[in-house]
Amino acid sequence: MSKYHLKCTKCGFVTPTFLIWFQQNQKCPKCGSKRSEVVYDTNYSQLNELIRHQPESFWHYFDFLPLENEQNRISCGEGVTPIESWDFLSDYAREKHGIDCKVFVYRNDLNGGTGTFKDVAGALAAALFKENGITQYTAASTGNTATAYAKYLALAGVKFTVFVPENMTKDSEAEIVSYGQTVVRSSGDYAQAKVEAAQFSEENGILISTGNIDPIRVEAKRTMVFEFLRQLGKMPDVYIQAISGGTGPIAIDKGIRELKPYFPQLKNPKMLMIQQDLCDPMVQAWESAKAQNFPEGYEKHYPVIDHPQTSVSILSTGNPAMYPIVAPIVQQTNGDFLRVKENDLADFAKMVHCEKKIYLGPASLVCLAGFFEALRQHKIENGQTVLVNTGEGALRAKTFVNSVF
Repeated sequence: MSKYHLKCTKCGFVTPTFLIWFQQNQKCPKCGSKRSEVVYDTNYSQLNELIRHQPESFWHYFDFLPLENEQNRISCGEGVTPIESWDFLSDYAREKHGIDCKVFVYRNDLNGGTGTFKDVAGALAAALFKENGITQYTAASTGNTATAYAKYLALAGVKFTVFVPENMTKDSEAEIVSYGQTVVRSSGDYAQAKVEAAQFSEENGILISTGNIDPIRVEAKRTMVFEFLRQLGKMPDVYIQAISGGTGPIAIDKGIRELKPYFPQLKNPKMLMIQQDLCDPMVQAWESAKAQNFPEGYEKHYPVIDHPQTSVSILSTGNPAMYPIVAPIVQQTNGDFLRVKENDLADFAKMVHCEKKIYLGPASLVCLAGFFEALRQHKIENGQTVLVNTGEGALRAKTFVNSVF
């Protein structure tokens, strides 16, 4: 008997295993929905024991992940992401805004695989493909997902073809190719890359990523909740993340819903989602909805930015198809979508390097800039614990680093 099953979020149809999910072309055979959630036949009270011990990777939470055989695990030490107290941010909040808060940073730039927020998803995907005999895979990506999947799928012996927008960095492309995987650079933006990936998948009968609602990605990233509890002893009051698609908030929301029956005190943090001003369709949609007092169905209305002219290539999603799912989650947490100026990122890069002697990637700096914008807009209150999620380091952003330093 499997320890999990997948349940369609639209009609409730149950798919017994990922093998059958793959055979169903990753959609519900009853209603056609591509969104199903994994449900576990596991007692989450066991989590109390797990979070007392230092893990070697996110596989520490094997009982709460949809893999049957532990021998199929693929790992590079991912998911044990340090949460650091950055006192200079707390000091700034107190000295400049009179806000007494504790600021922590979730150091995904130190993730064990490729140093990004995407490594846990790559590891789980590789393990599930190994367990279920998947030998080829394709996806469209703006950069970090492509790189993480390229490394982990190579370790599992899975051939990976990734379609990327024309503005993806050369550094990311070089790393993907170094793992023996194939990069197809689109002649257009991310939306065009997704079209080309879908055509490639259909013509060749190759499994394709279903994007931010992919249950593989959601299941892997929801282990963030476990790590927050292990390292902080609680959920943060405020969670800040740069957003392109939105698997992060979707995964945190699912993790909290699962744990709530066992840990009634848990609740979603206030979610502050950050975009840069040169590619901010979710912020635009949110501001419009807020001005109208969030009318019924507001989440279905959002602008599409064709060929966004942003230098932050991994946040270049001009068509925010996940907004209808993410916006209600953010609203339920009394959260917000905030805009920061792309031209200011260099200043934040210098500040972090001066204070911590590290280089963050552009998307992480968008997130960090969001913390300061949140203070300016009074989105953080006295006594709150704030967690800033640095999505990636600067290893594949050499052009950006060289332009700043």
